Amino acid sequence: MARPIRCRRICFEPKYDSFGPCGMKNQEQVLLTVDEFEAVRVIDYEKRTHEQCAGQMGISRTTVTEIYERARTKIADCIVNGKTLYISGGNYTLCDGSAKKCCGKPCSRAENVAETAGERKDDKIMKIAVTYENGNVFPHFGHTQQFKVYDIADGKVAGAQVVDTQGSGHGALAGFLSAMKVDGLICGGIGAGAQAALAEAGIRLYGGVSGSADKAVDALLAGTLGFDPEVHCEHHGHHGEGHHCGEGHHCGEDKHGCTGSGEKAF
Repeated sequence: MARPIRCRRICFEPKYDSFGPCGMKNQEQVLLTVDEFEAVRVIDYEKRTHEQCAGQMGISRTTVTEIYERARTKIADCIVNGKTLYISGGNYTLCDGSAKKCCGKPCSRAENVAETAGERKDDKIMKIAVTYENGNVFPHFGHTQQFKVYDIADGKVAGAQVVDTQGSGHGALAGFLSAMKVDGLICGGIGAGAQAALAEAGIRLYGGVSGSADKAVDALLAGTLGFDPEVHCEHHGHHGEGHHCGEGHHCGEDKHGCTGSGEKAF
């Protein structure tokens, strides 16, 4: 039996979610996970050793080396071959800022906790969309006929509405959600192309979720939503035998990783 993947601890999520070569369109895309980004940040930017990085991320030095080398290969592929780099997903948990020291220095993570939904200083209404069918999370993003869109204010659901996708398929759904100014999406299975489109639109993904849509949103706001940061959907036809949407390792997540501290996602 395979050992469960341990969530990697990070101090900060990336400020920028994508990078691409100027003047090029329709180029290939590469997905760098947030834990891969963190390994590069700590080792290359902060000039720390692999052993120090391992202690900071709460994993073994061997695992750090594997993550770091994989990340460097992806970055090199983008630079050499003119591909667009997206930063999203992965197995990680945000430092909660409660410790006096993190990474061997005073922790400033607490200053960033105000970015969660319940502590925002502005009056912006957040929007969370859920693939929707008969009260539940619909299991396949690309085939959903409805979204239930929740308005979030002060860390609570202020209202919700069910909207039809009007026949939009895989490629158009990310644009459909972006036009509605959606900030986050809860769904079941979802393909890699759709994930990249959501990342480009700045929409946070919580995939591999099933059950009640309302309860899923409540869990997200409470920081207890279980979902799969490496969700995939191998079948794009009818649901049935041999179809696997959202199966695999589940972690609670802040953005696209794990939230071990119970911190809210927005």
